[in-house]
Amino acid sequence: VQLQASGGGLVQPGGSLRLSCAAAGNLFSVKGMGWWRQAPGKEREFIGTTGWKIDSTYYASSVMDRFIISRNIAKNSLYLQMNNLKTEDTAVYYCAASEYDTDWNKHRTYKFWGQGTLVTVSS
Repeated sequence: VQLQASGGGLVQPGGSLRLSCAAAGNLFSVKGMGWWRQAPGKEREFIGTTGWKIDSTYYASSVMDRFIISRNIAKNSLYLQMNNLKTEDTAVYYCAASEYDTDWNKHRTYKFWGQGTLVTVSS
């Protein structure tokens, strides 16, 4: 499975941005696909994951009211709609795929990772 994240850029505080993740390869074993981020000097942080074959999405509490994850199975694509962005949302954002249907907030659950796309929130 290969993942390619895109859509990052510079956005002002309060603005919105939509990230995309294109998946390629054999996705048969994928159970969940989601987003993580890593700010400078910090550990990689879980944002949220959606079931690839089931309608179930799990978010980190820190973004639940601002970020929305969606997917398009036909296009093998995952999306992250980010609203009301804050300076602390500045980070490299990664999409990742898991072959498990539990522990989606654990880094070790994910076998496949994209290369990351940089989001900078600044005025």
